[in-house]
Amino acid sequence: SDDDGPMPAAAPEVEAGAKRKKRKLAHEKVFLDNLPSAEMYEKSYMHRDTVAHVVVTPKTDFVITASVDGHVKFWKKMTEGVEFVKHYHAHMGPIHSLVASNDGMRLCTTSEDKAVKFFEVITFDMANMLRLSYVPTEAAWIHDANAPIGKIAIAEQGGPLIRIYPSEGVADPAPFVTITLHRAPVCAIAFNERFGTVISCDEKGVLEYWPSTPLNVSEPHTLAKGAVSFKYKMDTDLYDLAKAKTKPCSLSTSPDGARFAILAADKQVRVFDFRRGKLVRKYDESMPVFEDANARGTLKLDTIDFGQRGAREAELEASDAYNTSNAVFDESGHFLAYTTLIGIKVINLETNKVSRIIGRIENSERFLNLALFQGIPKVDSQMQQSRMANKPKTKEEMEKSAVPDPLFVCTAFKKSRFYTFSTREPNHDDPEGRDVFNEKPTAEEMVQEEITSTVLGKEAVIRTTMGDVHMKLFGNECPKTVENFTVHARNGYYDGLLFHRVIKGFMVQTGDPLGDGTGGESIWGGEFEDEFHRNLRHDRPFTLSMANAGPGTNGSQFFISTVPCPWLDNKHTVFGRVTKGMDVVQTIENAPVDKLDRPHDEIKILQVDISV
Repeated sequence: SDDDGPMPAAAPEVEAGAKRKKRKLAHEKVFLDNLPSAEMYEKSYMHRDTVAHVVVTPKTDFVITASVDGHVKFWKKMTEGVEFVKHYHAHMGPIHSLVASNDGMRLCTTSEDKAVKFFEVITFDMANMLRLSYVPTEAAWIHDANAPIGKIAIAEQGGPLIRIYPSEGVADPAPFVTITLHRAPVCAIAFNERFGTVISCDEKGVLEYWPSTPLNVSEPHTLAKGAVSFKYKMDTDLYDLAKAKTKPCSLSTSPDGARFAILAADKQVRVFDFRRGKLVRKYDESMPVFEDANARGTLKLDTIDFGQRGAREAELEASDAYNTSNAVFDESGHFLAYTTLIGIKVINLETNKVSRIIGRIENSERFLNLALFQGIPKVDSQMQQSRMANKPKTKEEMEKSAVPDPLFVCTAFKKSRFYTFSTREPNHDDPEGRDVFNEKPTAEEMVQEEITSTVLGKEAVIRTTMGDVHMKLFGNECPKTVENFTVHARNGYYDGLLFHRVIKGFMVQTGDPLGDGTGGESIWGGEFEDEFHRNLRHDRPFTLSMANAGPGTNGSQFFISTVPCPWLDNKHTVFGRVTKGMDVVQTIENAPVDKLDRPHDEIKILQVDISV
């Protein structure tokens, strides 16, 4: 009620599971066990600028990321998670395409700076580069796995041509051949290795099939015998995008070559039977569909959360960032994964059902570009020993190394991080948190942080009748909230106040001079706005947050969570973490309370000390 004052909401109830599926996929559980399943991302890692592309190299088990400032980073998939390997400032402009060959041995990047660069994945070295007279955009490797020389197909910005180049040789070679099938700029290319066929699509939505070999001027467009089962293109659904007047954002083929998937600008995911050219599945992920689901109550998002997601989606649609969205098949070809407004959807293509949604509760990120690792990573022994500081493996570590560790790796809209989802939830006991700060702050950022911490304070000790609770404050991320807290503390505002609301398995709340949850004000009088930060979440216990009665209603009350509370993200400002005295918080949490969640015996703040 309105008399309850500011407070965090309890966890939403979860409804019973969906009805039993009518169609079945044999051994479905086995396939799903080899896909990521965690609700929250386990780790995130930094670039200096927005991360736009990510790939996982087949068979060689590397994760490679690229940011809009032209930087490329190599990461090795380890027994659990990833390990940084090497960093290149590869290009002087935005990277348009980042593609790995089907054998996982080669990597190619194209950029606004009219350069194409080739890397040897195993040695993570740059092997060659091309200097072009045009701006290269989409690219795809189109050679067989055992080919001695790599071949890359490259589209041009503003033009309809696709040129085929070798990955080895001189820096400015003439292309093997130029493909002239399209009449509009090509925006998606994929190679179906099983049938030796390249699929390309242009901005008008026109899809074309053409052979990867032989490639010569006299016979560039004759497909291998048996590659397709249709005689005329008009007998297929390959004009579906053109009819819908949309263009592809991505094009990917299944491992067995039987299907290919297109995620298009109209936010529909289309799955085609390759040989027949027929559309076999279509999934509409456009905003009106989500608005309708939310109106019916089936989306299960509260009004504020859905409104924030909708606003971010509108911003995304107004930018070019959505063009990096993609869909990926799992290794079995039975499942398709792609990013949406509510997280990463995993679709069972055989039953035509959503198997799971990954990252649904991560409402601060709109995930875009996606890559999938499956299987047991092949870890270099020297790298593993270096990582373990030459310590011998324990029995538990040896057992882990023999267990598959599936991983989704994805970028997010306007984020200078990439995110990893595994079968594990984040380690809430990790003092460093799940967001890894692997980039050094700039000199300007260091000076600003020093100024902020000196004025506001970096740490606090809440001295209570149960003991002391030590906390780290995030003044750099939430300057106004920390200023409010530290000034109140230095003025003695919190001295003698009660812990007026204590809920076991949730949180302890205080900061109200009236002692009933209805009082308190900010140092400026009245209320002040929220300060949400992408790296500060309710993703672990012992998180310090502001209590409120809705958006922009912060006063003086605050609470300390005792469990992860992801449903509170972007609703309550996180401005600190408990670093010592967790046992004191737990003692307060376990105190007997009345029906209004007030402790029977008064628990008070004696004083709050602030240090810089």
